[in-house]
Amino acid sequence: MFVPIPPRDKPPLPWAMPTVFVALWGCFVVASLLPDSSQRRLLVEWGALSGDLRSWAAAWASLADGHLARLVTALFLHADWAHLIGNLLFLLIFGAPAERAMGPWRFLALFLLGGAVANLAAVLAIDRPDRLIIGASGAVSALIGAYLALFPSARLGLVLPLGLFLQFVRMPAAVLIGVWAGLQLVYTFVGPAFGAVAWSAHLAGFAFGGAFAVLSRGAIKRRMKRGHGF
Repeated sequence: MFVPIPPRDKPPLPWAMPTVFVALWGCFVVASLLPDSSQRRLLVEWGALSGDLRSWAAAWASLADGHLARLVTALFLHADWAHLIGNLLFLLIFGAPAERAMGPWRFLALFLLGGAVANLAAVLAIDRPDRLIIGASGAVSALIGAYLALFPSARLGLVLPLGLFLQFVRMPAAVLIGVWAGLQLVYTFVGPAFGAVAWSAHLAGFAFGGAFAVLSRGAIKRRMKRGHGF
């Protein structure tokens, strides 16, 4: 008796997350090489601005002239090295497993759409007009939301400083991400650097990522089964 065994193809090398990583890094390096005046003009011309979409007429005009694309281009602009490295670190932690689960194209759609929705939320939520909104933190928050929806029982490693020693512990991802999301909610109203950090963008991106993963769960499960030869 012969039982046919479905072939198990080797999983393709991930390319979407590394591409986004390089793009974020490269855009910052290129911008940092420009003179200060050119850097400021680049941020103003390609970053999102609060107060831009306060009416339907303004929204339609932005859509018609391509101005709405700033919600995406702002993802690739960062204020300084700390801003960039923080986003890249979270991109590595949550982006790699997200791409393995959902595939490169769905990953890119999540990153770009989630980041745009997050920036839109910040544009509408910030009361003061002409505040510059830049950075990939909204898109990274979407990846965190998707990670929690896809891997609710996962555990994340955490390094705790205990006196002179560092202790590595593993904690449920739902607990750590839940604490993070709660802090974003609190910081939206009374947080540090209020007005300088778009906490509302983090919340909007997180919610979008979770909804995106839930709605795509069936397709993601079928993709993972095919990858295991079933």
